[in-house]
Amino acid sequence: MRPLAERPEDVPAVFADRFNSGDPAALAEVYEDGGMLVLGTPLTGAAAHAANARLQSLGAPIAVSPRHVYPHGDLALIIVDWTIQGTGPDGDPVDIRGTATDVVRRGEDGYWRYAIDNPFGIEEFEGPGDEK
Repeated sequence: MRPLAERPEDVPAVFADRFNSGDPAALAEVYEDGGMLVLGTPLTGAAAHAANARLQSLGAPIAVSPRHVYPHGDLALIIVDWTIQGTGPDGDPVDIRGTATDVVRRGEDGYWRYAIDNPFGIEEFEGPGDEK
C-alpha cells in the first residue's frame, strides 16, 4: 500500500491506492483529524469514513486524473477528475464519476491529507454566468 503523500500532487494517487485496497481504515488515514467529506452535506469523522466505506463496498476501482494542483504554503487546492467503474457485488454495472475540488493540508508530520474532500465540487457550482 502506498504511504501517505509527501507532496500535495500525490494525494489523489494515495487516495486511489487506498480506496482500491478495500481497507476503510487505510483510506481514513488520508484525511486529517476533522477532515470533511462533502457528499450532498458535509460529513466528518465516523460519518465521513462510513460514507467512503460504502463507496468502497461497491467493489469497483477508482481511477483519478489530477487536472491542477495549486499549493500555497501548507495548503493546496487540487482539481481532479475521477471515475468508479466496474461491476458491483450484485452483478450490476457501477459508473460514478465527478470532478473534485479538494483542499489538502500538510500536517506537522510532513504528510499531506484531505482537509476538505468535495468529490462533486464542479457539478455543484452555480455562479454568475451559469445558464440553467
